[in-house]
Amino acid sequence: MDALVYGALDIGGTKIAGGIVDADGHLVARSQCATPAHGTAEDMMAAIGEVLDDLAVHPGWTSLSRLGIASAGPVDTAAGTVSPVNIPAWHTFPLVDRVRAHPHAPRGVEPVVVGDAVAMAAGEHWMGAARGTDNALGMVVSTGIGGGLILNGTLHAGPSGNAGHIGHISVDHTAGPECRCGARGCVEQFASGTAIAAHAVESGWVPPTGVAPTAAAVANAARAGDPRAAAAYDRAGRALAAAIAATAALVELDLVVIGGGVAQAGGTLFEPLRRHLADYAALDFTRNLPVVPAKLGTDAGLIGAAAVAGLKHSGCGAPRPPAIHP
Repeated sequence: MDALVYGALDIGGTKIAGGIVDADGHLVARSQCATPAHGTAEDMMAAIGEVLDDLAVHPGWTSLSRLGIASAGPVDTAAGTVSPVNIPAWHTFPLVDRVRAHPHAPRGVEPVVVGDAVAMAAGEHWMGAARGTDNALGMVVSTGIGGGLILNGTLHAGPSGNAGHIGHISVDHTAGPECRCGARGCVEQFASGTAIAAHAVESGWVPPTGVAPTAAAVANAARAGDPRAAAAYDRAGRALAAAIAATAALVELDLVVIGGGVAQAGGTLFEPLRRHLADYAALDFTRNLPVVPAKLGTDAGLIGAAAVAGLKHSGCGAPRPPAIHP
């Protein structure tokens, strides 16, 4: 792969981030704004435009050779469109065309869109916790839940760019809550930040005065000993464990890496998840699967989007992080 400079966007239900990534996987410039997730399609594009405008003042912007876009999904890499479950105004939205047409989009550079958790997996494989791992599942647990797969040392994004979308594996077909995707009992309805906070409130937990009922607030309450808050995280950990065990049985994994805002809860999330995983992962080849926090934090999507964009344009077939590609 060419040792060039990559631009990246990471669009999720909570934030829109943009950055410039060098050939060694280092983020050299960054911009971010809140996602107007319940606004119009044009509100969303205006926020993306703000990020692009901010990055355009950096001298490295004029040297970009590739531009990757990680977006909440589902996405369609071939068509350049996105239909995020958590952004109602976008349905088959022509994101690549709109970014390409922005006045400060890099000229002569074709954007590539991929699922945000697929990008996170690529970033963690290139520069993070999954570096050197042949078979890994990367997960983003935040406003929504997504996943991406590294198989046989390469990123497996699938034809549409959505492979590994673990957040919409159903773990409760009968009594589980209906998901915005149209199915019932999806992992996202148990373990996303929104779901954790909602379940805690429904169970009688009340946040401190002046504190919003968020997953982070629930985590603080759980650490302080509130049983209702702890139960919400236990429920989330059980759902994640069921989905991870199913994925490990299908493809065999060496490692699971979890990032996103909810993962910042640390042991409050990881301890029940690992405990339940020991019960669900009953087959010999699925047991003792390491589950670790992401190393790149909130920048994993940006770094991964850059990696995927570089590989898409390199003609090397199945994407693999540029620092590892021969």
